Amino acid sequence: MAAPVPPRHDPRSPWRSEGVPGGSPTPDGRRSRNGCLLQVVIFLVIYLGTGFLYNGMHGDGTTSVDYTVFTAQLDAGNVKTVYSRGSQIQGTLKQARKVPGSTDDGTYVHFKTYKPAFADNDQLWKEIEQKKVSVSASPVAQGPGLGQSLLVSLLPTALLIGVWVFVARKAGGGLGGGMSGVLGRKPPKPVEAEQERTSFADVAGIDEVQDELNDVVDFLKRPDAYRRMGAKMPRGVLLAGPPGTGKTLLARAVAGEAGVPFFSASASEFIEMIVGVGASRVRELFAEARKVAPAIVFIDEIDTIGRARTGSSIGGHDEREQTLNQILTEMDGFSASEGVIVIAATNRAEILDAALTRPGRFDRVVTVSPPDRTGREAILHIHTRSMPLAPDVDLAQVAKATPGMTGAELANLANEAALLAVKRDQVRVTAHDLSDALEKVQLGAQRPLVMPEEERRRTAYHESGHALLGMLQPGADPVRKITIVPRGRALGVTLSTPDADKYAYTEEYLRGRIIGALGGMAAEQVVYGVITTGAESDLEQVTNIARGMVARWGMSERVGRLSALPNDGQQAYGLAAAPQTLDVIDGEMRRIVDECYEEACRKLRDHRSQLDALAHALLEHETLDEADAYRIAGVMSLAKD
Repeated sequence: MAAPVPPRHDPRSPWRSEGVPGGSPTPDGRRSRNGCLLQVVIFLVIYLGTGFLYNGMHGDGTTSVDYTVFTAQLDAGNVKTVYSRGSQIQGTLKQARKVPGSTDDGTYVHFKTYKPAFADNDQLWKEIEQKKVSVSASPVAQGPGLGQSLLVSLLPTALLIGVWVFVARKAGGGLGGGMSGVLGRKPPKPVEAEQERTSFADVAGIDEVQDELNDVVDFLKRPDAYRRMGAKMPRGVLLAGPPGTGKTLLARAVAGEAGVPFFSASASEFIEMIVGVGASRVRELFAEARKVAPAIVFIDEIDTIGRARTGSSIGGHDEREQTLNQILTEMDGFSASEGVIVIAATNRAEILDAALTRPGRFDRVVTVSPPDRTGREAILHIHTRSMPLAPDVDLAQVAKATPGMTGAELANLANEAALLAVKRDQVRVTAHDLSDALEKVQLGAQRPLVMPEEERRRTAYHESGHALLGMLQPGADPVRKITIVPRGRALGVTLSTPDADKYAYTEEYLRGRIIGALGGMAAEQVVYGVITTGAESDLEQVTNIARGMVARWGMSERVGRLSALPNDGQQAYGLAAAPQTLDVIDGEMRRIVDECYEEACRKLRDHRSQLDALAHALLEHETLDEADAYRIAGVMSLAKD
């Protein structure tokens, strides 16, 4: 069986809106302010650096000489002027010869020297002069001037303030003045008017949901009629359903049908590291919506911030709860005359906070389920209306072969078929393209892998075991295709899909699913006497079905008619039942799986010739479709149109 494919992450851009790509460049105002700040910092650095460098290289333009040189020049009559301040002596002297250290080529040179403290001691000074010792002195250390002191003291503070403001903007911190004023972000804008706005004509397969939302459209178009009757439209509509069922598309279609502005945001965009930012963004979003009311505010994945609150509020939970409280406050502030309706979407409505779904906030919950066969055909017509289809394309048959697929998956299927047609240099999309695209979506892409002959043979028996038990088990889903061509992470795949959509499952059907999933391992045991690691994904599927039968659907006499599994999929398994109950659940799961495995081995031994025939055909042809598989196995197909 094909191994499960890990989900792909879909990054979202801040304040996305229809026709406005996410992650837009920083607004010009923010760039200009950051540019000015950077220019000021660069100017200060250059000014200080140049001043210090100049003073270090040139000082004050005066040549420093030793005190002995000064006295010698004084005796020679070369000193013209002298100025003294404390121990410092400055003046000019004739430059009969180049004074050491001087860079002045003129007749006179400015000099300075310092009188040593012991120069007043005549006896000592005479002895030093007699010995012709070179004497020098240094001034008492003096602090910088007032201007320089202020500049040096204020510069680090200014730099720290600048860095803090920059980090606060980057982190999304609010310093007052709102999200657009301080953070430099543009306020949320509604969807710009499109040439072809999304409407209910672009949504198919969920007619019962459209009927629920038609009330919202009619209210936005004719608010006065509702007010005269004293009727109030729900302030919030919650769209709940699996991923890909078209919740976002429905919200856009409501805005398109009503012709009102449409604000779109993901709940994760409100969560920031700094507490209070999310609440500020919520206030600004609703304020902008009120300015252009009537309008629709759409919040996707609202369970990010709307999950049930607990008694602990540590770290980032404070920000999430403040954001949730702000949303609740904003929705409480709606009046019947404002015309702002909040539409939210979630995949997990059961974990939302009760304060969010109570009447007066999200008081209408609309379940969006995967489409049925008729709905899938309508969705395929929408996604292929711009494609040139060949006459052999039958979308009804494609819809029949795709039970359980959502609108997003069907859109991907149509797109994959178009890509294949382009690669094959065709002018139309054919039924063969759609069939290959369906195989790629359901089974995974083919991958080139050269397997040893013995491993190919083992894989052929493994897949034949799945297929044969699917054909023999009463009520099992018909086998559509068998292949030993490696696809995705699987070495081979057996595809079984029901003839019609199923919404409830009997214990017999679920046991048949387990027997079919264990068919590959059972075939290896019957033929080779040993098993391999190829049944990993099969065992995962078997475990999930058995756990559901015992702990959720009441199909075990020992456990009884109770649900021992948590509703929250992220909650650890076992927290919803006592340890003794968990032991009973594990024992019952093992009993069901062991009984099904023994049944699978028994049936394959009884029909060994049919198993061999399927395996040999797979080794020869690598892929068998439904008709060939049933013919080779000698089993009548029970598939219905």
